[in-house]
Amino acid sequence: MSRPYKIPESVLVVIHTIDLEVLLIERADKPGYWQSVTGSKDSVDELFLETAVREVAEETGIAVRNLPSEQEQASVPACVPLENLRDWQLSNVYDIYPVWQHRYAPQVKRNTEHVFGLLVPREIPVVLAPREHLNFMWLPYREAADQCFSASNAEAILLLPQHIEISGVGRK
Repeated sequence: MSRPYKIPESVLVVIHTIDLEVLLIERADKPGYWQSVTGSKDSVDELFLETAVREVAEETGIAVRNLPSEQEQASVPACVPLENLRDWQLSNVYDIYPVWQHRYAPQVKRNTEHVFGLLVPREIPVVLAPREHLNFMWLPYREAADQCFSASNAEAILLLPQHIEISGVGRK
């Protein structure tokens, strides 16, 4: 049975610490290609926020959700509050890379990517989806941008200091 075509609307989630370290993950299907969390909507009516939460959990094992109590937060070490996920109100439209074009309907040539930032503690456990990613690393944001194969991903990472200030999060 063939898989349905991907929807050409996706999210890019820059996972970062308060000290501007960025989590990068290495693609399993293209070793040496480092990126932030990315992924397409599962359905046309899926909200971008829902896509971001789902993709972060699938690719890193980090759960993003409302936390009713400190006790629950303590019992789930890879969990961060939903309020730490910020929609940067930024979209990128780009040509789909030829290596991944087969995943989309033949007439689809461009993708629209919606950018989010996710503030996490540096010590948060990261559990990669082995079919999707090989390794992860934390880097200062400028170095992380230099490692990204995708120009839109690099550009988003370079905007990180602005978005920390916009969200009212102070640095140590």
